[in-house]
Amino acid sequence: MTPEHYVQQKAAASGSSFYYAFLFLPKPRRAAITAFYAFCREVDDVVDEMVDAGVAGTKLAWWQSEVAKAFAGQPSHPVMQALMPHVADYKIEQRHLQAVIEGCQMDLAQTRYLDYPGLQRYCHLVAGIVGEVAANIFGQTQAQTTAYAHKLGQALQLTNIIRDVGEDALRGRIYLPVNELQQFDVKAHEILKRSYSDRFTALMKFQAQRAQGLYDEALALLPQADRRAQKPGLMMASIYRALLTEIERDNFQVLHQRVSLTPLRKLWLAWKVQALGRI
Repeated sequence: MTPEHYVQQKAAASGSSFYYAFLFLPKPRRAAITAFYAFCREVDDVVDEMVDAGVAGTKLAWWQSEVAKAFAGQPSHPVMQALMPHVADYKIEQRHLQAVIEGCQMDLAQTRYLDYPGLQRYCHLVAGIVGEVAANIFGQTQAQTTAYAHKLGQALQLTNIIRDVGEDALRGRIYLPVNELQQFDVKAHEILKRSYSDRFTALMKFQAQRAQGLYDEALALLPQADRRAQKPGLMMASIYRALLTEIERDNFQVLHQRVSLTPLRKLWLAWKVQALGRI
């Protein structure tokens, strides 16, 4: 299997909404974003599939070393072999990849965030940086587009956190800030036991309002000159906002299930952005 086939399979097998946004890109850009996304999946899977934190830490340390070697001209993993031919064309730097790994290392070191600024730091590493790299691959020409990409990455990550509250609880993780749980009088053990209450619903409404606000802020930051090039990011915003709306409509029944959109609906939302150029 070639490195290109490997990353293609990795991206497609994830079933992620990102895959639908890639479909409309020209071939060179699609190859670059697919390889970068496969890298993100590889390091994220280290944490998601973790049985032993020590083993996971060792694997992430290996990835740090692999990234350094790849940028020194010696990639050994098929993901890095597929990605390295694109780094110069799309301004992908070693610091970007190391930041994503650092975000995954945070998952090994902590299962709670005391406040929103602490959670923002995590979101910046695992999603904001990803947005920055993606914006360059898509064809960014304006400096302000980086701010848009960071803000959109944060909105997407908060949507993920809202969707995955129940799944994360099964792993003993609560990403919702501790001081906001206290604000709404929601106890950590209630979330870990996946118990619903009016207090939990109020907390989740608060989180959803914040995420919706971030989508609005991100879209306002995107320069008109880059709107066409950044259509894949707008597709992601459209798909994830639709998901967030579904969760809100379902009254935040996220503790016992993972709310999702059908592949056909994701494709329809992506096509609409491609055809009309707006969400």
